[in-house]
This record gives sequence, C-alpha cells and structure tokens, in this order.
Amino acid sequence: MTRLVAYIVRFAVILFGYAVAALAASAFLNILFLASLGYAPAQAHPAAAASLYFSIPFVALFVAYFGFMPAAVVILIAEILGRRDWLFYALAGALVAGVFLGLVDNVRESTFAVTETSAIMAVIGGGMVGGIFYWLSAGRWAGSWWVEKAPTSPGQSGS
Repeated sequence: MTRLVAYIVRFAVILFGYAVAALAASAFLNILFLASLGYAPAQAHPAAAASLYFSIPFVALFVAYFGFMPAAVVILIAEILGRRDWLFYALAGALVAGVFLGLVDNVRESTFAVTETSAIMAVIGGGMVGGIFYWLSAGRWAGSWWVEKAPTSPGQSGS
C-alpha cells in the first residue's frame, strides 16, 4: 500500500514539475518577445506588466499542449534511468522543443510553423529553460520511487 502511495505522490510531483516547466518556458518566450520589440524594464508601460499576468499562463497552455507527448517520453526515460542532473533535463528540453519544431514543420500550412532562425532558437531556448525548471521542481528526485532503500543496520530489512 505504501508503494502505491509513493507512485501517486511521484506522479503528482511530475505533473507539478511539468506545469512549472511550461510556465517557465512561457515566461522565457514572453520576455524574449518583449525584448525583441525593444521594451526594457525601465521603459515598460504598466499595461505591459499587467498583460504578462495573463499572457504567461495563456502561452503556457500552448507550451504544455504541444510539448506533452515528447516530454512524457523524456520524463518516463528519466524516471526509469533515475537521471537527476540538470544538464540532462536542459538538453532534453531542447530535444522536446526540436521535436515540436519538427512536427509543425511537417505541416506547412500550420499557423504555428516557425521559420525564422531567431524564433527557432527562442523555442529551443524556451525548451531548455523549461527542462531546467522541471529539474528544479521534480527532476532532482527522478527514480526515487524506483530505488529500494538500503537497510540502515544489519538487523533491518530493505522494505
């Protein structure tokens, strides 16, 4: 029974980490977009800051939707292998973004097609930021449910 609870808790942590990753990637993309328009924090109109409160969670929904399947595969691999290093998650986030770019490139009439080099690099950077934030919120404990605890003294059993 305690094993089932551990699985459910780990699944909840993974979902939380995925939500944090989507929000972080969205915030990164929003900040890059504002910077590309020439806005600086000192010049920002109060409405620009208020619009971020809406646009970051809204764009995060799209980020989470389009990255779900490749991210689920990467998270499953990381959990099985017990990968806990930030570089793995940063590179995996770039891979997830690359898979997204490859999928939307196959659909030429897609409204989500990304063709400019700077936009492609922004999406890959957003994937890396999302991967790092996933590591911060959930990836540091990957595979913790998988590994049996070692006995603390000679007289105790492992479970």
